[in-house]
Amino acid sequence: MYWSKHILSLTVVGAMTALSGCTSHSTLPEATAHPSMTTNVNDYQYLIGPGDSLTIFVWRNPEISGQFIVRPDGKVTTSLVEDVDVAGKTPSMLARELEEQLSTFINNPRVTVSVNNFAGPLSEQVRVIGEATNPRAISYSENMTLLDVMIAVGGLTEFANGNDAKLVRVVDGKQTTYDVNIDDLIRDGDISKNIDILPGDIVIIPEAWF
Repeated sequence: MYWSKHILSLTVVGAMTALSGCTSHSTLPEATAHPSMTTNVNDYQYLIGPGDSLTIFVWRNPEISGQFIVRPDGKVTTSLVEDVDVAGKTPSMLARELEEQLSTFINNPRVTVSVNNFAGPLSEQVRVIGEATNPRAISYSENMTLLDVMIAVGGLTEFANGNDAKLVRVVDGKQTTYDVNIDDLIRDGDISKNIDILPGDIVIIPEAWF
């Protein structure tokens, strides 16, 4: 019994020594900023993203047409072309690229691409975190405003400090933080505090200090 306890103690000490010898770093590199292709609310086009369901129709070639789910790596595999990179492209842009690739096998192909459900790339989604009733990522819709976003997440919790909220947006490749007044907008009805939202925006709502 004595020797078993002694051996166990030595094992624990050895493990702790090994762990203490490991190199540790206090911080990780900052998350990579992925700018949205949409920088103007009047020039929005939907971009395909992982999880989207695509219908790819090749005119007069039903055997290679069909439905395809975009993989997490942003690609799909068709009957004739493997690992087609589709994420981050508009449906019409993808159709033209597929026509070029299929021209190796088909004379003068005509391709139509349609999206059946909408997720989009993460860089295009609007994310709300903190003291929202239902914080989550939202697929961007054309002409979306802060009010639309707050309706989608169910408004603020009773503990939210909406007038100290922040909006983070990638501008010229860098994350820029803006002040937003959500309390004034949805609790006081001050519509002048409503703002345009762009794909990729992050809304951070802190808790109030009572």
